Amino acid sequence: MSEQPLPVIGITTYSRNEAGEFYLPGPYIDAVQLAGGIPILLPPNQPAPDQLLAIVDGLIFSGGGDIDPALYGGEHHPTIYLVDAERDTFELALAKAAIDSHIPVLGICRGMQILSVASGAELITHVPDVYGETIHHRLDHPRRPIGHAVQVSPTSRLATMLGESEIAVVSWHHQAIKTVPDGWTVTAQAADGLIEALEYRQHPWLFAVQWHPELSPDDPVHQRLFQALVAAASRGRLERRDRAIASTRSAGSGL
Repeated sequence: MSEQPLPVIGITTYSRNEAGEFYLPGPYIDAVQLAGGIPILLPPNQPAPDQLLAIVDGLIFSGGGDIDPALYGGEHHPTIYLVDAERDTFELALAKAAIDSHIPVLGICRGMQILSVASGAELITHVPDVYGETIHHRLDHPRRPIGHAVQVSPTSRLATMLGESEIAVVSWHHQAIKTVPDGWTVTAQAADGLIEALEYRQHPWLFAVQWHPELSPDDPVHQRLFQALVAAASRGRLERRDRAIASTRSAGSGL
């Protein structure tokens, strides 16, 4: 029997840099490859985002700059940075299509916010203004990641996947979910109450985390997220293949 093809995982990229290049930090790619998937990059200049769902078996919405506050009814804040209309438009359209699909989806940091805004959520434009600085969710001078603990709901699918109900995460954000959109469940929070993870109830595999699991390559707990995504994508690929074979056989038999 021939070996089954590896599932293809599409990853959204960052905006164009000053040289006009789309780019993505390597740890996202490394995490997918380590989990057994084939990563492909999805730059935000695509005219028909929904058509991309036909060529991937799973999706990762990556981190990056801030979403334009006008898209979720927010107000401008002096700390907002790297807003890019092209990326916002592309990712919101792709997120809406992905939510309505059965393709496995993982949102990371900004990716969690994109999926939430696509579902009707509002964001907190600057976390310290609401939650204070009991827990730092990023370092600001210079802007760098920082670690802290997260409590995962022990009855959630996320806890089952990770195998833990309290984990140490790498955090790098200054915005967060303000209102939980319809259809989503909060499955993890920081000690200050900030929402750290969501899962979508009406989707077979749709999870979003506010932290950066790709920045913990040596931690098996965080790598289980990517392993579970790739496994779900592989199952979906096989199911689509089997349906296509069955359809071809039915057509050939004249049924």
